[in-house]
Amino acid sequence: MPTEAFEPPTAGSVTPLDHSARAHSFNAAAAQYAAHRPSYPPALFDVVEDLAGRPLAGSRVADIGAGTGIATALLHARGADVLAVEPGDGMAAQFRHLHPDLPIVRGNGNDLPLADGSLDLLTYAQAWHWTDPARAVPEALRVLRPGGALALWWNTDALDVPWIAQAAERVDRHFGSNLSAEKRNINARVADPTGRLGFVHRKIRWARRVPLDTHLANLGSHSVFLTQGEERTAAFLAEERQHLLAVFPDGTVEETYDVVLLLATVPSAA
Repeated sequence: MPTEAFEPPTAGSVTPLDHSARAHSFNAAAAQYAAHRPSYPPALFDVVEDLAGRPLAGSRVADIGAGTGIATALLHARGADVLAVEPGDGMAAQFRHLHPDLPIVRGNGNDLPLADGSLDLLTYAQAWHWTDPARAVPEALRVLRPGGALALWWNTDALDVPWIAQAAERVDRHFGSNLSAEKRNINARVADPTGRLGFVHRKIRWARRVPLDTHLANLGSHSVFLTQGEERTAAFLAEERQHLLAVFPDGTVEETYDVVLLLATVPSAA
């Protein structure tokens, strides 16, 4: 599935129907998603290699919930033998358009179309929260070889940056939710309520400078906007444009992210 800010369903806030609708909302916006979503910094993959104890070059990797291929392409560029797995029609079509030379199969993290013990690394680039961990954890353990690793990561807004915190508060007020709190709730317990994985936690900060239109299109490509209707989304983004022009009068926005990485390794065979 697509990369999405960490928005796990929490009791009393997101119903299963809401979660399903949000998970499938990206297929109609795949081109917008591919054009405007942020990438990931090289430092992230350096940390993945360090924690996994092996280089990406030559590793057998499956990128689950690959979306339009943002992470898949970066893994390939680092020399990984990578296969994308994506459940959505629209996202898979966009992936094939952008990366015709990279392999992709249909599937999801709850039922991986992969052989037992076949992978050195399994990655979820902001897609793990669309899975059911009670099913996805055993599946990850099944397909990883002894000594293999499961890596989960999310681009999260750097809420210690004042303008980003203020923007997050405006989104929360608009939707009557607490999405900014959800984004802070990334930890091993949330990612693996089964307790079977021993995740190591790292955070990597990075930034990008983009035109205001790109920033707003990125914002509008998130599931909370895609499921709220065009009129409501357009009204919010028009108001948000005025707020941001007061901060960035030249129309160039500096987005700051913290990539939150959770990585667990499978014990090596005795």
